[in-house]
Amino acid sequence: MKAWVLGDNIDTDVLAPGRYMKLGIEEIARHCLEAVSPSFSSEVKPGDIVIAGRNFGCGSSREQAPAALKHLGVSALIAESFAGLFYRNALNLGLPALVCGDARRIRDGNELRLDFQKSELVNLTTGEELAFEPIPEHLLEMVRDGGLLPHLEKRLKCRTTS
Repeated sequence: MKAWVLGDNIDTDVLAPGRYMKLGIEEIARHCLEAVSPSFSSEVKPGDIVIAGRNFGCGSSREQAPAALKHLGVSALIAESFAGLFYRNALNLGLPALVCGDARRIRDGNELRLDFQKSELVNLTTGEELAFEPIPEHLLEMVRDGGLLPHLEKRLKCRTTS
């Protein structure tokens, strides 16, 4: 998984530009991060990881911001801190948002591996192991199920078939 490194205060308008909000998620995703990384949406590959500094996802609470990243195939977000609503929207969409105080140690293009059980990120490029704050088990289960709606559907199906 390749790292895409961004800075502090990446807001939801950079992730999902307002002028495209009336269009579908495919068009919104095409413009994701174009203000800070013009080639991001055309070069990001499924499984890549976005790395950021402080306050990632600040701004409005638009759900399209994490949805655009997920649509592009981003497998996880790692930042020093997240805006609260963005953090919850990402998890609700099944996109892991991981708080890592050492996120700045990761460089653009580094190859990474995540271990959710150990709450550890391994930088395969440097060999360094970095800890991230564990996601509570109930939220990790929701992420594994693909987000809040698939998780609820799974739970309701279990209740109706037992």
